[in-house]
Formats: sequence, structure tokens, C-alpha cells
Amino acid sequence: MKRRKFIGALGAGAAVAGLSACTGGDKKEAVTPVEKWEGKVIKWTMITTWPKNFAGLGEGAEYLAKLINELSGGRMEVKVYGSGELVPALQVFESVASGAAQIGHGASYYWKGKLPMTPFFAAVPFGLNAQEMNGWLLHGGGLELWRELYEPLGLIPEPCGNTGVQMAGWFNKEINSLDDLKGMKMRIPGLGGEVWRRAGGIPVLMPGSEVFTSLETGAIDAAEWVGPYNDLAFGLFKAAKYYYYPGWHEPGTTLEALINKKAYEALPKDLQQIVTTACRTANADLLADFTAKNNEALQTLINKHGVELRELPKEVLKELESISEEMLQEQAETELDQRILKSFVEFKEQAKEWHRVSELSYYQSRR
Repeated sequence: MKRRKFIGALGAGAAVAGLSACTGGDKKEAVTPVEKWEGKVIKWTMITTWPKNFAGLGEGAEYLAKLINELSGGRMEVKVYGSGELVPALQVFESVASGAAQIGHGASYYWKGKLPMTPFFAAVPFGLNAQEMNGWLLHGGGLELWRELYEPLGLIPEPCGNTGVQMAGWFNKEINSLDDLKGMKMRIPGLGGEVWRRAGGIPVLMPGSEVFTSLETGAIDAAEWVGPYNDLAFGLFKAAKYYYYPGWHEPGTTLEALINKKAYEALPKDLQQIVTTACRTANADLLADFTAKNNEALQTLINKHGVELRELPKEVLKELESISEEMLQEQAETELDQRILKSFVEFKEQAKEWHRVSELSYYQSRR
């Protein structure tokens, strides 16, 4: 067997070994090292919407790069840059599309101003949770629609992480009714931001790196980021008193790997498969990471830092859901948009019915 073919087979075998290792243990040890590649290395640049090595999100991007590098047997080298190192966080989409970088890591709702339907592939208010998003994308036709949406721009999306249900956010005043939201400037992206606007608030889109300072200085009145694990790392408890739940606006936020189509198609077939497999592995790993660490971080926020945990009033949630349902019907403008909306809503309804008799029933029965 020629050396190039042998290494290709070895890379594919390493992918299987890496996947097996990813079922447990420290993710730093998740990939089995393979023979060092002595040929020409394909170098990719990954840009992200997160601060470099930031807990959870930034680490997820690093893990994806590590998987690709090691599963390829050294034939690929992906170097990760945090937000602002090469391009600002909110310019990742254009930079990958132009070919300035081969791959990006972020969340598709950041691109709502360019493509109105992109938030459907990240988070929809009162929409799908993490389990349901994975079901829709990977086995319900969602990923095919996502790819069709990005194809004209020369981009290939892949699900690459999920935060699970997020928190509603940080506030410096109590929320007792919908009137308390009026005029409130809040960092909140995507479709959640549109619901906030229609409820009388003022949504502000900004990258995570600006959230703490903006909240602390009063440039914004409230902010949602992710959940306890990330929010503790950002020190948001120093800038706001009340921590509200549940994350109605982001019930299961899918993160994306944004891949330049030309760069991807230039890869040998086995390396294309390794990139895809690495994204799917990182997708599962990040959700597991948040599940493992969120409650410990929440207890630290409450017991060490004196954060006041509050549940949003049921009436407020009901009114926000009504606004959301009306808003969603207005998002679909093109024929593709309408197919995305139809697919999402139909999947939600069937998943909701199943989870009513499975997940919900179990949660309610567990003491």
C-alpha cells in the first residue's frame, strides 16, 4: 500500500478511535495520537465569536481544532483565533465566506441581519431544546435546509455544540409584569431580541467580550449571556443583582461550525469526513460539558456571591410566548424561508407531544 493511501486509512481509523474515546473521560485525552504526517500539511485558520479559550464556548472551538488536527494524523493543522484577534466577533460570517479564513465557530443567530432565517438553526424563543435541535438538524431535515440557506454564499454549516436551556439573564431590577420590560435596554440577540423589542424593550446586539463592561457601566440595563458556567467565568454577578430563569429566548442553542465550501471541497474525501465527524463529536461534547458544570457554577453564584435567583412570572412568560408565536409567522419571506418555518414548527409539535409523555412526565415524577 502506498504511503499516502496508508496514512489516509490511518486517519479514518483514528477518527473511529477518537469517537470511542470521546464517550467518556477528560476531553483533553479524547483523541488517540497517530503516526506523524511527513507530507504537506493543509493549514486552516479558525476564527470565532468567543474570547480566546473562554470557558465552554471558546474551549469548544479549541476542542474542534484538536480533533481535526489529531484525527487527520497531522495532515491538517487548524489554528484557532478568538474574537478580535484577526477579525471582530460579528465579522466571522463574512470572513469565512470570503475565504479569509477556512472555518469559523459561533452561533447562527448573529447573522440575522444578513439572512433572517439563520436564528432558526441556533435558537427560537419557546422553540426546540438541545435534544430536539439535534433531532431536527440531524434526522428531521433541518441540516439540509440550513445548508441550502448558506449554499449561495459558499458556506457549509455544521452543528458544533449546544448550551442546553440558558438563563433568562441578569437584571438590576425585579421583573413582576411585562410593563417592567418597557424601555429596558438588554443585550439579547436573534429572535429573542425581536420578541424583546415587541414587548417594549430595547434589544442590543453585542459580542460576549463587551457584555460585562456594558452592564457594569449602565450602557445596558440587563444582559443575557449563556448560563451559570459561562456567566460565572465572565463575572456578571459583579454587575447585576438578579439572575432570572428560564431562558425562554434560547431553550437549546446550537453553535455552528461555519466552513468555507471551496476549502472543504479541496480536501481529500477522507479529510472531509474527518472535519464533519469532528464537528458532530464536538457538538455532543459541549452539551455534556455544560450539563456537567452548570449546577456547580449556579451554587457558587448563589452561595458564594449572593446572587438572587428568580423565576420569571408565569404571566410574563405567557405574554412573551404569545408575542413569539405571532412574530415567527412573519419571518418567512421567500419560498425557502417558508419551508424552514414549516419544517421547524412541524418537528416542534411532534417532539413536544413525545416529550410530554416521556421527558416531562419523568421530570415531574422524579423527586
